[in-house]
Amino acid sequence: MGASDQPRRSAAASVLLFVSIGLLTGFLSGLFGVGGGVVIVPLLVLLLGFDQRRAAGTSLAAIVPSAAVGVVSYAVNDAVAWIPALILAAGAVLGAQFGTWLLPRVSQTALRWAFVGFLLAVIVSLFVVIPSRDVHLTLLWPAVIGLVVLGLATGTVSGLLGVGGGIIVVPALILVFGTSDLLAKGTSLLMMIPAAISGTVGNIIRRNIDPLGAVCVGLAACTTTALGAWVATSIDPFTANILFAVFLAFIATQMAVKAVRGRRR
Repeated sequence: MGASDQPRRSAAASVLLFVSIGLLTGFLSGLFGVGGGVVIVPLLVLLLGFDQRRAAGTSLAAIVPSAAVGVVSYAVNDAVAWIPALILAAGAVLGAQFGTWLLPRVSQTALRWAFVGFLLAVIVSLFVVIPSRDVHLTLLWPAVIGLVVLGLATGTVSGLLGVGGGIIVVPALILVFGTSDLLAKGTSLLMMIPAAISGTVGNIIRRNIDPLGAVCVGLAACTTTALGAWVATSIDPFTANILFAVFLAFIATQMAVKAVRGRRR
């Protein structure tokens, strides 16, 4: 259900809610290097009465412009690994197809609990491993293979659970590949753009997008993404890890609630 389907709410009120969601999402996207779908989707459902599918489609479309602004913001600080991002994107696109194929064949509740466990392990690790901002990603063959595997895994999980790749890629680049937190975030934002564009085209064909919502959320997000990226570059790595851990805890809580509800059905 989109804004046009809700006669009780004026168009102006809907636009105000869209813009508010976009402003929050853009800041978090720039700060953490994530697309923001984990924020946009539940808010569209709760505040504007969207069904889950239309909310996801609208969110994916809105992510594209804000992610592009985020990439530029991080690139200014030389914090984007361009080729690794494309490798990750290619793997994620293929992995998403596998994930959607697996979707009806596996238990969503078990998957959600497994993902909660993964996020909790990442949260603990973020307090142990403090990234150095002088580290860059060197493209040797082991790293290339690792990036392909990471991209495939990210796409598979995204296809299975509908979560964005940033909450997987950012901690993986920091903890496994040893990159700086800024490089991980900038690379993550670039990685998600091709997949988001591809998914948006499909959603437009299937009419799973609210055009007004996508435009308002996307444009509003663009105005705060650079601010989030600036905050990310202004704080020290340990503080950045703490903030990211809090954000992941929020995601883990959301996923745990869905898992509990899924078991009750």
